Amino acid sequence: MNVWIFLIGLFLVSTLQGGAASVAQTPSAKALLAEADRCAKALYGSKDKVKYRHNWISCVEAYRDAAGRYPDRDEAVYAFYRAAGMLEKLHGYSGRGQDLDDAVELYRRVANHYEKHRLADDAQYRIGEIYFHKKDDLTQAYLEFLKVELRYPQGDMKPKAQEMIDKITTTISRRENQKELKEALSKAPGLTQVQQIRHWSTPNYTRVVIDLERAVPFQSNLLEENKDHKKPRRLYLDLKGAYVSSGIESPIPIRDGLLRSARAAQYAKDTVRVVLDIDHIDTFKIFPLHDPFRIVIDVRGAEAGIKEPPRKVAAAEPRRTRKGVRKADEPDASVSLARQLGLNVRRIVIDPGHGGKDPGTYFDGGIREKNVVLMLAQILARKVEEKLGCEAVLTRDKDVFIPLERRTAFANMQKADLFISLHINAHKQADVHGLETYYLNMATDERAVLVAARENATSEKNISDLQSILNDLMLNTKISESSKLAHEVQRGMVSRLGKRFTDVKDLGVKQAPFYVLIGAEMPAILVETGFITNPTERKRLQTKSYLEALAEGIVEGMENYIRSISLTAMGG
Repeated sequence: MNVWIFLIGLFLVSTLQGGAASVAQTPSAKALLAEADRCAKALYGSKDKVKYRHNWISCVEAYRDAAGRYPDRDEAVYAFYRAAGMLEKLHGYSGRGQDLDDAVELYRRVANHYEKHRLADDAQYRIGEIYFHKKDDLTQAYLEFLKVELRYPQGDMKPKAQEMIDKITTTISRRENQKELKEALSKAPGLTQVQQIRHWSTPNYTRVVIDLERAVPFQSNLLEENKDHKKPRRLYLDLKGAYVSSGIESPIPIRDGLLRSARAAQYAKDTVRVVLDIDHIDTFKIFPLHDPFRIVIDVRGAEAGIKEPPRKVAAAEPRRTRKGVRKADEPDASVSLARQLGLNVRRIVIDPGHGGKDPGTYFDGGIREKNVVLMLAQILARKVEEKLGCEAVLTRDKDVFIPLERRTAFANMQKADLFISLHINAHKQADVHGLETYYLNMATDERAVLVAARENATSEKNISDLQSILNDLMLNTKISESSKLAHEVQRGMVSRLGKRFTDVKDLGVKQAPFYVLIGAEMPAILVETGFITNPTERKRLQTKSYLEALAEGIVEGMENYIRSISLTAMGG
């Protein structure tokens, strides 16, 4: 009996000691909140950690755990509030609407379950801010700010909430007026909608594109800075016979060092004014593209070093379109590119034409231009890096659609030294075949106009319209250098293919106004690598051996071009 009493007593002592140890190991509410705070501090302080979602969720869960374990403690309120703040910040990285919804849910828990706490009105105010700034739901934002005023009349957030209520009231009134105006404008005959404003930028180059339903006349003007009214230097365009869509009524931030923002507004009943607020620019060009109609604005900053004077271009003269194919004259041998390039051709942008929803030319639904030129571009990129030791960058490395104006902007933003756009030709006569290379200029023959119209996806009429303004666009374009590059690449392709294939036809170097070459700040050419409509070349374009030989010829041409400018630099 004494033995049993001893064993029972030993068991009770052991159980009580284990329970005491368990209680001692349970972290306090204060400790759990501090642990979650350390998690958040480490996350905010690390540029690498903020990139990964699981790091954010881990800290949010730490706050939730602290609040869940001690829901009646003061620390729970702070935990929920800080977790909501983290989810708000996470939305800035993720862009997920669910993160904002989760933040609102946690703020509501603070505002509704802890109504007497000093953070309750702060949480309610944050809900209003989310709906106003991030969800653009003015009606809901108004209601949320109104709750601050009604539920927390003694809270320190009441004055701020009242300011936001006044601001929203004014904004809603303005939007209603704008809505009425736009409805009236949309019913007005002949007015064209300004649909959107796009931009791509680097610290010394920005391309802005204004998309419209159809062509409209426009005028531009440059306004100097007005310090008295605190207005920056501005470049604006007035688009006649147009109205602005509701989607672009807010300023579009750019902040690339050249431009601060772009904005569009209804300047008059039949005129939209697009304004670019300027930080610092050196030069700009404005020109239209067609089908669909858009206005392109290229803005540049001052480049370091010596600037060459702009090339003088004679006034445009009407040209008679020639029938048949006429090769361009041999380029001027005295190209003074050495100061700009010399041996420093380091980066070459290769542009596989078309892509995505734009298949390019195709034959019986089988072979598609977009797929063949992508394969060729990948082969060419490898050979450029292997044989020239240059960096090769592709405008696209998969089957995606890229607008023509973005391809040139990409090359400029990459500060490319050369730009090569790859395409496949087509003709209504199956026996037409051969290779040809283009550089930017006025078209000199009828087929050059047709080729440019097809690659630009526009009409012959619009090509003719573009030619009338091309002189102004080419003032600083490297026409002579592009001509020399085109001739070298054409010779290289014909030479390499001629050694491995029969009946390789040299269609020569030509000039045409290709959209994809307009605005390029480096020597730029467009290569037509054969005719998909010709049975022999169509079959060859589907073989790796032909594409390899094509790439070798293009690389050989680029190598000869680089060697020639090196000799020019040395006076050879």
